[in-house]
Amino acid sequence: MKPRFSTEQSCLLVIDVQGRLADLMHEKDALFKHITTMIEAAKILGLPIHWFEQYPQGLGPTKDTIKALLIDSQYHEKITFSACGADGYLQQMRSAGKHQCIVTGIEAHVCVYQTVMDLLANDFSVQVNQQAVSSRDVNNKQLALANLQQAGAGITSTEMILFELMRTAAHPQFRQISQLLK
Repeated sequence: MKPRFSTEQSCLLVIDVQGRLADLMHEKDALFKHITTMIEAAKILGLPIHWFEQYPQGLGPTKDTIKALLIDSQYHEKITFSACGADGYLQQMRSAGKHQCIVTGIEAHVCVYQTVMDLLANDFSVQVNQQAVSSRDVNNKQLALANLQQAGAGITSTEMILFELMRTAAHPQFRQISQLLK
């Protein structure tokens, strides 16, 4: 059994929430809300945030509302589908001693899927927030989540992972996180 996720070991990944493609996602408004909540919560809990853009010259920049929240976070540009192919990313993770990744972004069956598979292959523990990932076609999202779970990734939700990170209502940031979830 894998250890529970903790604020000391975890980081948040925000993958390719870019341009027109982001606007084509299944249930995009809910997707953006959950990604935003995860970013805000990660900041409150002191988790490092890594955000990625896939070939921004072609796909466009990260959605403005999300990008505005990522100003002090680690930016990575990539041309590989997997975020693990971004220059220096895996080395940064190993140097920081973070072994647990909470994954959000698009598309679930391409860049999210390949990133999670590579993280697992590199001995990271991974939780994929099913509310904060999407694809244009919901069937592709469902297939990706099923395959990732079978490969060893955990599938979680926004509330589930945030309460796991805090562990108790006595956590110093409990009230702030609870307010985000309303």
